[in-house]
Amino acid sequence: MVHTFIYDGDYFALDVETGSVHVLDKPAYDAVTRLAQADARGGDIFEALRLTDESLSAEITALVDGGALFSAPEKDGVKPENVLKAMCLHLAHDCNLRCGYCFAGGGAFAGKRELMSADTARAAIDFLIDVSGTRRNLEIDFFGGEPLLNFDVLKSTVAYARGLEAAHGKNFRFTVTTNAYHVTDEMKEYLNANMNNIVVSIDGRPHVHDAVRKTAGGKGSYSRVVANAKDLVLGRKGEYYIRGTFTADNLDFANDILHVADLGFYGVSIEPVVTTGEKAIREEHLEQIFGEYDRLAKEYVKRRRNGNGFVFFHFMVDLDGGPCRQKRIRGCGAGTEYIAVAPSGDIYPCHQFVGRDAYKMGSVFERDIDKAVAKRFDDCSIDNMESCRNCWAKYYCSGGCAAANVNINGDMMKPYELGCAMQKKRLEIAIGMAAKEQMEES
Repeated sequence: MVHTFIYDGDYFALDVETGSVHVLDKPAYDAVTRLAQADARGGDIFEALRLTDESLSAEITALVDGGALFSAPEKDGVKPENVLKAMCLHLAHDCNLRCGYCFAGGGAFAGKRELMSADTARAAIDFLIDVSGTRRNLEIDFFGGEPLLNFDVLKSTVAYARGLEAAHGKNFRFTVTTNAYHVTDEMKEYLNANMNNIVVSIDGRPHVHDAVRKTAGGKGSYSRVVANAKDLVLGRKGEYYIRGTFTADNLDFANDILHVADLGFYGVSIEPVVTTGEKAIREEHLEQIFGEYDRLAKEYVKRRRNGNGFVFFHFMVDLDGGPCRQKRIRGCGAGTEYIAVAPSGDIYPCHQFVGRDAYKMGSVFERDIDKAVAKRFDDCSIDNMESCRNCWAKYYCSGGCAAANVNINGDMMKPYELGCAMQKKRLEIAIGMAAKEQMEES
């Protein structure tokens, strides 16, 4: 399978199975596009090749024979055993903000407001060490609600995990996801010393952020959050991201991304909301959204060339390699390599399924996983998703987010189509951008 597209006036062909990217001139682009259409119809691409001029046909044939265009799908080897390696610890089912699009119901996850106890957090660490087998590198994401509402337990959990590393041959990597509404000097010092990654939620311009990210009393949070976020991560040696959300109310979201970058933040990830109702992204919004990504891309490249660039998560793509096919067809590993733990100790496939009884997988106190639920997520691969098998983007999105698919379509095996469309647009930009950067460097 081959996908052809145009980015910034240049012509590209992506060989889906190998990930090879080719920069073409217009005649070659037209020829390869015709071949891709013939291939999609189940036709003979070599018959179609005879319709092109002789020299161009020879060049394309050489690429096909060399496995760089229209390559056959990779034969699957032995499927690796699923081993849990990452855990999202819900330190707080409570929050000091009440965001308008919050999937967690203001932090309570459709349940009571509560904090995780130190005993439960330690049991979760013991559970992960136990079920991770010989895997050395393990990841813990402190999440909520707002995890800093339970800061003492966060600290004691890190200390407990570090104390077990040597005896069990493990290495823990910690991340905290916070709204930064309340960050003390002690928190700043501790988090920068102990967190491998910090994710802070900011949605963009003041009026955009304050319209949805309000305090429990209904007031805006922008000024306090931005001041705390700057104090927390600017100048930090470790990784960090500013993570935001755009909705139907700010379809000019490129301005929000650039605003965050102009505040001095280097790592930015602003995502389309996945919800229903007034703030939901709708099909009629796609044309404007695509235009915003194009506009952002031009400014993004300009800034990088001028030495004042930043990293936008969705414009990052690796053209030089990647994981094996078995990894690529299943995405994030929810329910198989990654789990979430509620304050009660109950286990769920990921943070977005927490509190949904149909997806409960067990408890950290029972030291077991419901294999039936795990199998549902293991089977959630592009090979088993009819609409994904013949999609050119399948190895990049791996069928999309299972939670988004459930939230929108009621079925994790039915991809969220608007999300697919936005993902494809971002991918074309990212692939084209990366290819052009490589050409310029060489």
